[in-house]
Amino acid sequence: MAGTVISVKDLVVRAQFDENTPNINELLEIQNGHGTKLLVDHLEPGGVAFCLNVRSDLRVMKGMSAERTFKGIEIPVGSITIGRILNALGDPLDGIAAIEGPDVVYKDIMKLPARTTNFSVSTPEILETGIKVIDFFTPFVKGRKIGIIGGAGVGKTVLTMELINNIARSGSGLSFFAGIGERIREGHELYETLKEEDLLKNTCMFFAQMNENPVQRALIGISATAAAEHFRDVEKKNILFFADNMFRYIQARNELATILDQVPNEGGYEPTIFSDVKVLQDRLSSNENGSITSVQTIYVPADDISDPAVQFIQHEMDSIIVLSRKVAEQGIRPAVDLNMTNSSLLTPEIVGERHYLLSVQVQALLQKYESLKGIIAIIGENELSPADRSDYAKAKKLIQNFTQNMNVMTKHNGVEGDFFSREDTLKSIEEIIV
Repeated sequence: MAGTVISVKDLVVRAQFDENTPNINELLEIQNGHGTKLLVDHLEPGGVAFCLNVRSDLRVMKGMSAERTFKGIEIPVGSITIGRILNALGDPLDGIAAIEGPDVVYKDIMKLPARTTNFSVSTPEILETGIKVIDFFTPFVKGRKIGIIGGAGVGKTVLTMELINNIARSGSGLSFFAGIGERIREGHELYETLKEEDLLKNTCMFFAQMNENPVQRALIGISATAAAEHFRDVEKKNILFFADNMFRYIQARNELATILDQVPNEGGYEPTIFSDVKVLQDRLSSNENGSITSVQTIYVPADDISDPAVQFIQHEMDSIIVLSRKVAEQGIRPAVDLNMTNSSLLTPEIVGERHYLLSVQVQALLQKYESLKGIIAIIGENELSPADRSDYAKAKKLIQNFTQNMNVMTKHNGVEGDFFSREDTLKSIEEIIV
């Protein structure tokens, strides 16, 4: 028996079911002649289904019939999606024909993969990014997560595009890109860049940019993850997963919580913020079939790195790259705060004894540099002891050494980009500090 719409408030539609209550995350179809779809968010006593109007369709009215579909949001997956741009519902956004046909495989985006019980982690494999500051401070290890944290306009998207350009070019695995609530212009530029570099043949793209409603912005990361899981589990591929921007995912979930009249937590975010982050991050994992290596940008509202949402996401990362506005104002690119950037993967077992010992020496010099800056501002550099003066000069050279030109910016500034192997990076540092 069908349900009946009893209220419509913005994107929230309440439907009454006297029997045959739908399941959470099931799609309902409104009988209005347009096939409007609603997604069941949660159920309340008395057979009331709280639903979300996925496409912001305004042709839903009180009293209309809501039919169960007995299925959730299903998107096309597999090789047919490579080179395409899809939205959260699996519809193409690239102006090319829809993905349909008898041979197309579909996957329910909310269906979790089977748990792995006998998976053992293999020897860590380091992927070279060609970016000195990343290869040295936050080694890019297959199957792990890197977070790029920073406020607006400090270079998160440029750094992500450079990583896509450098790593995808090597042809190691399949690349995924999830655009979550960011600017449409940036998505378009990324698509054109990948097209020009002939990298679309190894890339799947999912977009719900800031023009979309919060339902689609909250779902796009889940849809992209579900598609990546298919390639990992069914086609046994290794995945490079890029997400820009994970904070916008929390922001979209927060907007939904507001229109659903949920009471916020102490930090002002939705009460389910922890589970929202945890469930998505746990799906971006590796198993015996293949690996998912992810790079996720995290916007910092008002440059406040202590923001609860930033902290929650940060705790799920193996490595954190912090982009600083103060560093950017000095003309240093990428604008990485070398003292706040850290990685749990920077160990002798993973990067080797040589790399590890160099990192300890470099971090000590950079911390000393920070402490000496205040003294120099008062008494001047010439008043320092010879040892301090030497260390201060080395630290300045190191900071300059970690700057480099980006390949993806060449068409904008006419300057050729740089690519450094990890060996080149280590040698350049040894020349400075030895």
